[in-house]
Amino acid sequence: MAKKGDLSNLERGMVVGARRAGLSISQSAQLLGFSHTTISRVYKEWCEKGKTSSMRQSCGRKCLVDARGQRRMGQLIQADRRATLTEMTTRYNRGMQQSICEATTRTTLRWMGYNSRRPHRVPLISTTNRKKRLQFARAHQNWTVEDWKNVAWSDESRFLLRHSNGRVRIWRKQNENMDPSCLVTTVQAGGGGVMVWGMFSWRTLGPLVPIGHGLNATGYLSIVSDHVHPFMTTMSPSSDGYFQQDNAPCHKARIISNWFLEHDNEFTVLKWPPQSADLNPIEHLWDVVERELRALDVHPTNLHQLQDAILSIWANISKECFQHLVESMPRRIKAVLKVKGGQTPD
Repeated sequence: MAKKGDLSNLERGMVVGARRAGLSISQSAQLLGFSHTTISRVYKEWCEKGKTSSMRQSCGRKCLVDARGQRRMGQLIQADRRATLTEMTTRYNRGMQQSICEATTRTTLRWMGYNSRRPHRVPLISTTNRKKRLQFARAHQNWTVEDWKNVAWSDESRFLLRHSNGRVRIWRKQNENMDPSCLVTTVQAGGGGVMVWGMFSWRTLGPLVPIGHGLNATGYLSIVSDHVHPFMTTMSPSSDGYFQQDNAPCHKARIISNWFLEHDNEFTVLKWPPQSADLNPIEHLWDVVERELRALDVHPTNLHQLQDAILSIWANISKECFQHLVESMPRRIKAVLKVKGGQTPD
């Protein structure tokens, strides 16, 4: 059915635009879905009076929270992000001539763009580590993408065989709490998992090495000698490459430091700030592997199958994917500078 009555500003603009483009009233009506009378009236008003605004905003019930009230509500949110709807309403009504109910508070907040969501969980970064992160960002703020292309990134990650279903809700009666259809089974420690160590650079995706029950200094020494050394030799034959690792205890062990000292003429170990997973682009590759695991048509049922799936997914990560992550490093550095060493969204 063709639309009649007053139109919104956007709809009026569409009518005027169609008529100015040379479409007839019938063509405009067919294209926009408005009646012939409405098309004719709106275009006539525009031609004679230059009218382009709708009168809709003057219709309906008057808003209980005006612009001043919205500013007040925004200030209350900024003062306490965790306030409940009841607390927000109570605080808003203090000193106001016209009080509002919780439903009005909810509607106003949604209109202002606020929604109740779970907060992102980020690590608490100490003052000392904030300074170190800031120092690192300042030292590398002039690095270009070409500079970051000379860095090989590394990290460990663990993937669980089974995942938690989160906060699942079901419908049941009071006496059905132990009915099989009302239960969610759990497995201790997710049914086990697979831990891997991996590395990559802008030029190529590096090896992914399965790790046993944990990684100690001796095991890590085998990794750096068997995998890091040949990778760095191939990636930077002119010895201008950088190797990145975090500050895990096994990475800082004496035998590891001594090994790197013996090879410092072949590549440089990047001095990495603590608590800086948000700066390491390999973290996003772990996210890629995790998403692909969840999207498998046939999910692994044992650790051997899980390991095979992880290795297969890693080997098929596109070059565009990991190159884009390295190219994001200047932006990540700027983000750390902006928050003065604090946690960034990445």
